[in-house]
Amino acid sequence: MTIPDYQTLMRPVLELLSDGAVRRSREVKDAMATVFDLSLEEREERLASGRQRVFDGRVGWALTYLAQAGLVERPVRGQVLITDEGRGVLAANPDRVDVKVLEQFEAFRAFRERTRTPGGPGQGIQQGSASAVSTVAASSATTAETPNDLMQRAVDVNRAAVEAEVLAEALRVSPTAFEDLVVQLLSDMGYGESGSVQRTSASGDAGIDGIISQDPLGLDRIYIQAKRYAEDRPVDRPRIHEFAGALLGKQGDRGVFITTSRFTTGAGEEAERINARIELIDGHRLAGLLVHYGVGVQIEQTATLYRVDNDYFDTI
Repeated sequence: MTIPDYQTLMRPVLELLSDGAVRRSREVKDAMATVFDLSLEEREERLASGRQRVFDGRVGWALTYLAQAGLVERPVRGQVLITDEGRGVLAANPDRVDVKVLEQFEAFRAFRERTRTPGGPGQGIQQGSASAVSTVAASSATTAETPNDLMQRAVDVNRAAVEAEVLAEALRVSPTAFEDLVVQLLSDMGYGESGSVQRTSASGDAGIDGIISQDPLGLDRIYIQAKRYAEDRPVDRPRIHEFAGALLGKQGDRGVFITTSRFTTGAGEEAERINARIELIDGHRLAGLLVHYGVGVQIEQTATLYRVDNDYFDTI
């Protein structure tokens, strides 16, 4: 039997999860291989890189897309559970669940939009790249697309999905672990290369969670505030005002406020109003930076495209 594509796998995955049991991702993959009666060779077929099984990757993408639409959730790392929305979709679509079905959900449309919004590297989920949003496996791919177009499109979709997942992981860690994550990110971004980047004590330091010393003597400092908030708990104006007060207490004039959530309009206005320079990094931008600088993520696969060197043939 031909290995099914990720969209074909969506409804069977929801059917498997419909009993409400929490299952490990590995269990879902093994069950799907049985449902589709795959041979041992088909189960073991690997991508060109040799690092991942083709079928495992497709089940993984089916789960990722279902999660982006809110049809399944991951209560803990490596486990999945159907949601009420997932049960509703299963009942309303007896034959097939695919991307067209998922597009009825605002969360999924937002996920798709994140892959087509222009922006530079590391600008986060809301500012990914400018290519089309469907995946290379989608049947809607046009013959007018070059291999370069297809690869860029795949990279864009992958990046948006991974950014969403790494942000979810950041929300699961403890507040102190989140502060460590932020310190690691800023260090990998090059801050403190001539000095240090460190987290303050677990109880905080007058509202300061970390300090970047840009020089060996610590004369040039940037102060860090890191808040691990759910998306429905935005950072508002008073929080920025408090952080500005903490900077003043340290005789500092530069700070970075990083959150997994978002900033209200008032928070942005407050950051602009005060004398100190405060950079605001919300969850979307944080996720983009984590992926761009390789914090909490791994490179799974790389590919090389070739073209004929016409200059070479012209000279021989």
